[in-house]
Amino acid sequence: MLGSAFRVLFTLWAGSLWSLAVWVAPTLFYAQGDRHLAGVLVSRLFSIETYMGLAVGLLALLLPSRTKFVPGYVAAALLVVNEWLIKPEMTKAQAHGTALGLGFGPWHGISAVIYLSACVAVLVLVWKGSHR
Repeated sequence: MLGSAFRVLFTLWAGSLWSLAVWVAPTLFYAQGDRHLAGVLVSRLFSIETYMGLAVGLLALLLPSRTKFVPGYVAAALLVVNEWLIKPEMTKAQAHGTALGLGFGPWHGISAVIYLSACVAVLVLVWKGSHR
């Protein structure tokens, strides 16, 4: 039962990670005329992805096959770094023009690379079937 619940939650998380990056975020910026509002909404969705990743990672720790989930732990850790280390710097850079010597654009780029790295780590799990 725990394994089935994990597989469902993992599947939802993997799908939502990729759909947010590929369809949801670009669509929000395209459809919403207010770029600031679109950014606030997308930022909130990225936060939700982080908490989903933490939940999946914690649930994976309870499974006998927990050692096969290493790329998933890496993905969750990357999202945590993005949420609690990079995002505050992005916010500072947006408000003040710079944070730790970088503007919003470079911070956004760093954040995007980290997020896409998490997506790739999850894709590796799906591809290998290691999430079972």
